[in-house]
Amino acid sequence: MAQAELILDAKATLGEGPSWDERNGLLYWVDIEGKRLHTYETGSGKTSSVSFGQRIGAAVPRKSGGVVMAMQDGFYAYDPARGGLSFLGNPSGRKEETRFNDGKCDAAGRFWAGTMSLTGKAGQGALYCLETDLTIRTVIENVSCSNGLAWSPDNRTMYYIDSPTRKVVAYDYDLASGQIANGRTVVEVTEKGAVPDGMTCDAEGMIWVALWGGFGIRRWNPATGELLLKVEVPAEQSSSCAFAGAELNELYITSARVGIAESDQPLAGGLFVYRAGIKGLPTFAFGG
Repeated sequence: MAQAELILDAKATLGEGPSWDERNGLLYWVDIEGKRLHTYETGSGKTSSVSFGQRIGAAVPRKSGGVVMAMQDGFYAYDPARGGLSFLGNPSGRKEETRFNDGKCDAAGRFWAGTMSLTGKAGQGALYCLETDLTIRTVIENVSCSNGLAWSPDNRTMYYIDSPTRKVVAYDYDLASGQIANGRTVVEVTEKGAVPDGMTCDAEGMIWVALWGGFGIRRWNPATGELLLKVEVPAEQSSSCAFAGAELNELYITSARVGIAESDQPLAGGLFVYRAGIKGLPTFAFGG
């Protein structure tokens, strides 16, 4: 079994949402419950973090500078060089006692992000799309825990995870319009105690899925459902992953330590890397 190595002993409560800012050589990631946005310079190993007053589900680079974040109260832009945090919008009809969770941009620069219940109630979340003109669409409703998103190399397929279903669902994707159709299950997680969490896709079209409760990442062929690789992570709550680095062949993995004793898993909440030797797809920036 392949092994990921610790790159930063961050001890995050709920590490999530890694994304790669190629222009600045920065990996962004968040601690949702710690309400912090973290950066990691892959070249130098330098780190930084900024604290906010609300949970952050995901952060993605913005073409015009800074990042766009899906926070508990909606979408925000953050640019420390231009004066900080600004509110972009909150989906209409969003149910109370929900928060944003994972999110990612497609190749056209739209920011897709979904919500989940703060109390564990099923079906309270939804998947939304923040368009580049800052309008917000509701795309999928009755979601319990909106999580991983990925697109195929040709942008003709979108992959999506609602964690409690234990399934990765594929949709036909129209990049020009951002419309999805023909949902079908391509992977079902059967490992005891594990549910699929964050996800990314590589240049070969294979998907890499973090298993919450599964101590690692799994690489699947979505066309056949075949399990191709297991990457072991010394943190049970492996939460998400993204390709980064100069060659896009390093898989960075976030983790959490929710309810885990320090003595049981001392590296839980750390940031890990797996030298994949396989090129990933880039992190697309928000275009608005």
